Amino acid sequence: MNLELLTQQTIEIVRKASAFIQMEAALFSRDKIEYKDLNNLVSYVDKEAEKLLVAGLSKILPEASYITEEGTTGQEPDPEALNWIIDPLDGTTNFIHGIPVYCVSVGLARGKDLLLGVIHQPNMDEMFYAWKDGGAWCNGKKLQVSTTPLLQESLIATGFPYYKFEKQKRYMHILELLMRKTHGIRRMGAAAVDLAYVAAGRFDGFYEYNLNSWDMAAGVLLIKEAGGTVTDFNGGDNYLFGGDIIAAAGAHQELVEVIRANF
Repeated sequence: MNLELLTQQTIEIVRKASAFIQMEAALFSRDKIEYKDLNNLVSYVDKEAEKLLVAGLSKILPEASYITEEGTTGQEPDPEALNWIIDPLDGTTNFIHGIPVYCVSVGLARGKDLLLGVIHQPNMDEMFYAWKDGGAWCNGKKLQVSTTPLLQESLIATGFPYYKFEKQKRYMHILELLMRKTHGIRRMGAAAVDLAYVAAGRFDGFYEYNLNSWDMAAGVLLIKEAGGTVTDFNGGDNYLFGGDIIAAAGAHQELVEVIRANF
């Protein structure tokens, strides 16, 4: 499998899905919103973008299966298989409200082994991409994670719980601690964008729980290929399908210690 070529082919497919999303953004009306469950929004744009991605990816790697946010393939996913892991529109709530922080995220993995990842943020026209052992890139420029060694010098990104609130108090306590221990906290509203920004060295770290594999797959590979470290909240490797993630560079261990001790 030529991962570099496959990545370039994936980039073109992602670019087409982004173009569709941007075309629809100019016309979108909030009366087209659907609710999957509490505060979990979806629109026809998510679903149609996913269909475009699946149709294109099926042509370049027909043997792969799919793990997708909107489930448009009708497949029962097998996490151990060769899977395209797709979030057609990460940051749907931002998109719906006209906030220009959202992206398309596509990863390819065999089980937990990530092979390639592509994230496109259309409003910035930034194409982030990586393939295993090939480095991480944005618009042709090689990426490197931050060299900031200490948590107290770090800018950290996170997301806030919008459902499953039973751990909210502990999570907010961590937020309070990190406000005092860092340069600040940012909440962009699109986990894949946050992860891409860690890979690019813009954020020094990121943590969140209640995530899905499609939120993380592409971004995790970007960070690893850019020299960063990714773990779950306990410092282990159960993040892709485990739901919680800590991604950082020099301050990773400090961030793990704060979160593990308080969550």
